[in-house]
Amino acid sequence: MPLSSEASPNLSLKAMELPENLEPDNPLWRFALTFWQLSTAQETCLALQNEGWSVTRILCAGWLALNGSAYTGIEDATVTEWRDRVTGSLRTIRTSVPKAQASYKALRTNLASLELESERIELALAWRTLTVLNPESSNMQEREELIRHNLAAAAPVSGMTMITRPLLSTLSDALITFHQGDTQP
Repeated sequence: MPLSSEASPNLSLKAMELPENLEPDNPLWRFALTFWQLSTAQETCLALQNEGWSVTRILCAGWLALNGSAYTGIEDATVTEWRDRVTGSLRTIRTSVPKAQASYKALRTNLASLELESERIELALAWRTLTVLNPESSNMQEREELIRHNLAAAAPVSGMTMITRPLLSTLSDALITFHQGDTQP
C-alpha cells in the first residue's frame, strides 16, 4: 500500500480502484456522524476546511486520539487520491451552484448527498488504512495533549495559521468533552 502525506499527480487510475472488502459502516464513520451532530464541531470543521484543511484527516485524528492512539498524518495514497479526485470535485461543483436561486435547491441537495456519500467512502478508505497500519497506543499521558497533537498532525502542508489556531482550540475542547458511545474500534 503506497503511503503519502500529499497526493501524487503520477498515481495511476489503478489507485482509484476501491477494495472489494471496503466497510463504509465502520467505527470511524459512526464517530463522524455522532461528532458532526455537535454544532461546534460542524462549524469548526467547516471553517478549517475553508482554510485548506481536510475534514477527513481531522476526524481521523480526533477518533484516534479518543481511542488513545497517535495520528501521524500519513495516509494511504488511495485516500488522498479519492479526496482530491472525487470528494473535492463534488464539493467544488456543489459550491459553484448558486445558493440564492430556489430553482437550484434540488440540484444543491442532490450534490450534497453525493458529497456525503463520497466522504463516507473516503472515511472507509481511511479506516481501512488505520486498521491495517494498526497505530500503537500513544505514550502521551493526557488525553488533551494527544488530541492537540493529533489535530496538529492533521494540518495541511501550509500548517497552522493565526486563523486556524483558535479553531483548533475550539475543536480540541469539543473532542475533550465528547462522549464516544459506540465509536470504539
